[in-house]
Amino acid sequence: MLEVKECKYGRGVFATQNIKKGEPIHKAPVIVSPSSEYKHLKKTVYIEYVFWWGKDLEECALALGFGSLFNHSYTPNALYKLNLSQKTIDFYAHTDINEGEEILINYNGDPNDDTPVWFDVL
Repeated sequence: MLEVKECKYGRGVFATQNIKKGEPIHKAPVIVSPSSEYKHLKKTVYIEYVFWWGKDLEECALALGFGSLFNHSYTPNALYKLNLSQKTIDFYAHTDINEGEEILINYNGDPNDDTPVWFDVL
């Protein structure tokens, strides 16, 4: 269903088949980093790949599998939900996605949130 390919952002996740709106795309297990480790984590490249995690978003989580490779868009075709009980980040199609299309999420969490992110959006 998914593959990683080179794209204008470096690498991205692409659909290898058509995906209908609402369908699950990927369930990524996570490695959780407690808030006490944030000061160390922010000095590494990994900080660019983590999601805020926890009931109050006080921790960070590195999503395994394809999870940390989805690129950002303010008009995403996918969304994600933190599954705290299963320690996964679950990705779903926000719109119909065509085979060959890059799968994009809004890093702010809400697909309609246009708050600026920490980097220049291409």
